[in-house]
Amino acid sequence: MLPIVAIVGRPNVGKSTLFNQLTGTSAALVADIQGLTRDRIYGHIQSEKNDLIVIDTGGLDFDHGDLSQTIQEQTETAIEEADLVCFVVDGREGLANSDREVALDLRKKDKETILVVNKVEGMSSEGLEADFHSLGFKEMVSISAKRGDNCADLIGLIEQKI
Repeated sequence: MLPIVAIVGRPNVGKSTLFNQLTGTSAALVADIQGLTRDRIYGHIQSEKNDLIVIDTGGLDFDHGDLSQTIQEQTETAIEEADLVCFVVDGREGLANSDREVALDLRKKDKETILVVNKVEGMSSEGLEADFHSLGFKEMVSISAKRGDNCADLIGLIEQKI
């Protein structure tokens, strides 16, 4: 069975863009609309070393509305299925309280997690990584999913961890 990677995070941090970049497809819809991705979307990553299954998930928003609850259940299922989680945050917006909530939830699950700081085009990764280090994840990589910057580094890190 192929290793499974779940892409999770709060709404509009670039999870679907990352999914499309990693899979080389446009299978996941991408728009600046919260709640666009609701169900799990499965894709395939074929790298030089491994074949992987990747799961795109909806944005985690702990406001407990009906839609939010449905998305959270879908994301929880993806995390349970996964061998590794890519927790995506928005480098432009900086650390948000909802990032802390997602991080706390992930740490409770004790899943191997890579913190992915997205949307860093034109920014210093050193300062960004210092801000997000407080989330408590050992592995961190800064990327631009939209441009593909450092996505190969992310795939390499995923391969090391699975």
